[in-house]
Amino acid sequence: MKQGPDQIALPLDWPQSDGDVRFIVSDANREAFEHFSRFSMWPVKATILTGPRRSGRTLLARSFVERVGGRLFDDADQRDEEDLFHAWNQAQDSGRPIVMVADIVPPAWIPRLPDLKTRLAVTPVTRIGHPDDALFGALIQLHFADRGLHIPADALRFMSERLHRDYWTVERAVEAVDRYAIAERARLSLPTIRRALIDSRMIGEAA
Repeated sequence: MKQGPDQIALPLDWPQSDGDVRFIVSDANREAFEHFSRFSMWPVKATILTGPRRSGRTLLARSFVERVGGRLFDDADQRDEEDLFHAWNQAQDSGRPIVMVADIVPPAWIPRLPDLKTRLAVTPVTRIGHPDDALFGALIQLHFADRGLHIPADALRFMSERLHRDYWTVERAVEAVDRYAIAERARLSLPTIRRALIDSRMIGEAA
């Protein structure tokens, strides 16, 4: 799935894992991807990663901390502030970075603990955006491939052009199509996909 001009290879000193193969790089997440590849230039041994849920943010963060021996706090804006504070300090002492994945970031994220607030204020933030054309289509293909299915080019174009553009929708749409195709014993084709998406109310009858 990692192919085409809208995607870049992992750095040579960053060996691929199964998780890396699933993280498809496009303009929607390139900023975040490149931020982690330049971690030696971070002003502190910590960073905050944000973006839509299901965007691969935890996948990217986990792959990074596994490589460098760091520590991951998912849903960091909901975690115990004392734990975050001590983990942040430990990262600076050990040189092993902490990655905080969060729905909100400073200044919207306002810790009650003053010392944590001070540390987050100097922690770099990187973001994953909503899927662009290249990423949306690649994710549809990836989720079908997970089910052992190949989507024809015309059907892929149909889904890409008509579905609401977000990460959750990709997963829901592929699941709806797969369920419909199994129930109807239909092959994966444009008519099958169109009917499945209409029946699941993900597109209108006029689509």
